Amino acid sequence: MSKEIERPEDLSQEGMARFVLDMFHRNIVHYTLWFREVEHQFGMEKALDIAKVAYKDSYGIQMNRLAKVLGFEMKDGIPKALLDMSQEELLKLMTNIGVNWLANDGVWFQAVEGARDMYDAKRCNDSCWTRFSPFEAWSIKQFLDLPKHAGIEGLKKALAFRMYARINVQTIIDEGPNTIVFQMNDCRVQSARKRRGLDDYPCKSAGLVEYRFFAESIDSRIQTECIGCPPDDHPPEWYCAWRFTLPEGA
Repeated sequence: MSKEIERPEDLSQEGMARFVLDMFHRNIVHYTLWFREVEHQFGMEKALDIAKVAYKDSYGIQMNRLAKVLGFEMKDGIPKALLDMSQEELLKLMTNIGVNWLANDGVWFQAVEGARDMYDAKRCNDSCWTRFSPFEAWSIKQFLDLPKHAGIEGLKKALAFRMYARINVQTIIDEGPNTIVFQMNDCRVQSARKRRGLDDYPCKSAGLVEYRFFAESIDSRIQTECIGCPPDDHPPEWYCAWRFTLPEGA
């Protein structure tokens, strides 16, 4: 950067725009670090309780201020531009947000792998799921207003609202009143590898954390069993499959 630039006012129009985006990035990371430290200090359950308050207040403050500066209208706490979109447009937006989420996950994995190695990337990935899975489950429970013990029916609903649900193909098979089998029929990551002639990515270590933590966060009584997940062999109709059971009398 030029030595003549000593403060933001010295930036060009493009430079200022880039600096605004950099500030957005810092804001997001700072929010995440706060959550991570509260979780470290008080545990995940208490951190989520605190996050419920922090998110509500932070969202209101930031969105209302941005609405005034950028000139968009808010209605009942939602940008009116979103309310004016068609169902098709909103679903397309959801899908693209899901794809961006997955791309972000891959970018971090590759960055760690490039800086360290595959082992460390997988280790970071698996540890990340110990936090994201319960957070995502909590977020969905809040959104759908599910009870503390949502049961198998609650889990079925929650699985349909995961980030993955917008970008992968999945099915749920009822095995009984208290047992379901969840199949990931088309996985965006694995399908891309298949098209490139690569073996399945061995994601079982992450899946064991991801699915168990998610199910238990929806209902602590639910038990999770891995039917198969790469590097396990699997039939062509699914890449991974998981059985969720609510024990009788639980």
